[in-house]
Amino acid sequence: MGSKRWMLSNGLGHLLDELAPQSKRFVDLFAGSGVVSYHVASKLPIPVFACDLQKFSVVLTRAVIGRQSELETKKLWQQWHKRAEKIVKKKSIPNNNKLTQASVKEYREWSERQTSFPVTKAYGGHYFSPGQAIWIDSMRKTLPKKDPNRTVALAALIQAASQCAASPGHTAQPFQPTRTAKKFLKESWSKNIANRTKASLDELSGICAQRVGKAQVTDANIAVKQLRKDDLVFIDPPYSGVHYSRFYHVLETIAQGKCGPVSGVGRYPLPSKRPRSSYSVKTESTSSFRELLKTISQKKARAIVTFPDHECSNGLSGKEARKIAKKYFRVKEKTVISKFSTLGGTQNKGDLGNGRKARQRAKELILVLSQKYRCP
Repeated sequence: MGSKRWMLSNGLGHLLDELAPQSKRFVDLFAGSGVVSYHVASKLPIPVFACDLQKFSVVLTRAVIGRQSELETKKLWQQWHKRAEKIVKKKSIPNNNKLTQASVKEYREWSERQTSFPVTKAYGGHYFSPGQAIWIDSMRKTLPKKDPNRTVALAALIQAASQCAASPGHTAQPFQPTRTAKKFLKESWSKNIANRTKASLDELSGICAQRVGKAQVTDANIAVKQLRKDDLVFIDPPYSGVHYSRFYHVLETIAQGKCGPVSGVGRYPLPSKRPRSSYSVKTESTSSFRELLKTISQKKARAIVTFPDHECSNGLSGKEARKIAKKYFRVKEKTVISKFSTLGGTQNKGDLGNGRKARQRAKELILVLSQKYRCP
């Protein structure tokens, strides 16, 4: 998901360690996978407030910043796995050893009949094998009842599903049982959801915040109105002209625990059910970014902005980001070599895509914004 994890080891982490201790709160306006919030919350004794338009992001972030102690997962996992296994054992799940056009069609038809299992009904035989999908639904139905165990368990399940999804890079479209893509489909469908969930649960449970923070589903331009003078704000806005909800709809279904009608190769929900970001609309992205920085300036907070140093498909560019930032702040700038996501691009041509790599090297701006002596 994006380039944040890469950037933490490429200058951003050091910058956060230097600037965040001077602040009373850290605000992550586009939380994404939550790794930047994790970094600050686990290393520094200041609360973190994080937000995102999508629930799966908030779940991932809250799993760490919402608690101050590590979790004991042995008993938690044993009980959770046992509850889920009871459901799985009651299902006559098709064996997916055969991967032909005809057999995959049968898996999909079987999955669509599982009306009380939303992930299986929508994505079984597509992003997940029928067995994987049933396990995801069963574990979603049997999550621990109380927090923080419930949120951490759900976050682990979301991470595991992301690792197992049969798609190139992101969950934009699943692999199909074609001659060239079949081996990738088989590889993805062979991954064990339960084992991956346990591994993620063990990893997440060992990370916690020094101060309890908060994560919520909200628009960045709304959340920013609640800023305080001594906040440090992190801004890593979308750079794609396609809404990110299109690429993470599978993870959002798991976070929500429900799914309405889906359609198309990508098994997309209705447009009205997808989060909409003005940052992914060419005619709105620049004005939204300008309004965001203006509000932060008026609140007398400081900020760090990261953005690709080139023109992006949403109409914003590194050049424009610099220009807007300098209108409202004193700006210190650093450029680093980073990796950014092409949101589903692939290295292979033909059935798997257009030959575009899922991760590409690019220059990334890091802008440090401090208050001018007088706000414009």
